[in-house]
Amino acid sequence: MFIDSEEDTWNMCPAALKSALEEYKNKPVKAIIPVHLYGMPAKINEIQQIANEYNIPVVEDAAEALGSKFKNQSCGTFGEMAALSFNGNKIITTSGGGALVSKHKTYIDQARFLATQARDEAPHYQHSQIGYNYRMSNIVAGIGRGQMEVIDLRVEQRRANNQRYRQFFSGIEGIAFQKEPNSDYFSNYWLTAILIDPTLTGGVSREDVRLKLEKENIESRPLWKPMHKQPVYKGANFFGSGVCEKLFEQGLCLPSGSNLSNEDFDRIFSALGKIFNV
Repeated sequence: MFIDSEEDTWNMCPAALKSALEEYKNKPVKAIIPVHLYGMPAKINEIQQIANEYNIPVVEDAAEALGSKFKNQSCGTFGEMAALSFNGNKIITTSGGGALVSKHKTYIDQARFLATQARDEAPHYQHSQIGYNYRMSNIVAGIGRGQMEVIDLRVEQRRANNQRYRQFFSGIEGIAFQKEPNSDYFSNYWLTAILIDPTLTGGVSREDVRLKLEKENIESRPLWKPMHKQPVYKGANFFGSGVCEKLFEQGLCLPSGSNLSNEDFDRIFSALGKIFNV
């Protein structure tokens, strides 16, 4: 089953989660998987409280949230386990792959066992379980460890990108940002994401902006499509009022790389200025 977003952080809605679990209280629910979307921490304390009430483990999708924190605690350290991503587009990259994080050594030991072909303790290759070849090579891991030394700088660069966009759009009606609801939240702003309301922008829509930027060879993307709208999950149960669908309809991710230069921003802002007549 899929849970709607809430409007404050754009992440899993605790109220919709509670409603779903009430309906499923006589059915087995293996885990609650909140996502820290674009680096914005979810309302993880509320989600964890609900999870504890129903005795369901939380597994965090912190793929986009390395360096993000809630109440000064790192995203990915709240649940029973968490997934991080080091894909080529992430704030720290090994070109692919990721990591599992957990307070429980037994979970990590089992994950490592399965990821290394589930080979039994024997002088020959022997397998009592089906395993996988999910190991990260030492070379790739070395690249990742080296980048971890500059994680604070990368977060600072992404947050600086976000601030530059806020300054540019400050006088333009109909633009809203994904933002930290209060001082408890610290986002790495892996991607800067905005909502474009055509009823307030003089008819300029998300898709108008995306296509016009594309003509200038500037890549931007819609927000992630809601999972219950993906063809592969057609018919899956969904709980909520459709906040995620509005976010998808109006949401746009702007260029947010750590290495964006002043010249890059000049080109981006020039293109956006033509779109919004500023």
